[in-house]
Amino acid sequence: MLQSKVKAPVRPCKLLEVSLSNPEVSMSKVNIAQKFANIHDFYKPRIAAELNGQHVKLVKFDSPFVFHHHDNEDEMFLVVKGRFRMEFRDTPRAEDTALHENDSCDRHEWIEEGEFIVVPRGVEHRPVAEKECWVMLFEPASTLNTGNVSNERTVRMLERV
Repeated sequence: MLQSKVKAPVRPCKLLEVSLSNPEVSMSKVNIAQKFANIHDFYKPRIAAELNGQHVKLVKFDSPFVFHHHDNEDEMFLVVKGRFRMEFRDTPRAEDTALHENDSCDRHEWIEEGEFIVVPRGVEHRPVAEKECWVMLFEPASTLNTGNVSNERTVRMLERV
């Protein structure tokens, strides 16, 4: 067996060189629990990371949200802690411009800790939590938290966490 005695020079990884030269690029790990510890309100998503035109957002739920849909974006909801119910309606209702805790849904799905659900664009939905629930969202950067509805829970300018 022939072995080479020539050793290749050790060079830093090209990707790391790019990261170190560009402070906008982050390759640091994120502690999700620490990030959620800095969030003290509900239904106000924060940007935790960005990738490929997508935002990774962290948000706490504690009650019913507003029924809404997104014309152009799919959303993924991953439960980090707790659980929530995703309610769906087959047809939009006219009163969707305000919060209505007693709005009826056509069907629902419980999303438990460690589970996720993808809501396709155009689907009328609302998350409902009975207790505090920590959720990680994966969605296009253009996604508005209340979709087609504008109300007191609409967050147009997202903070970073």
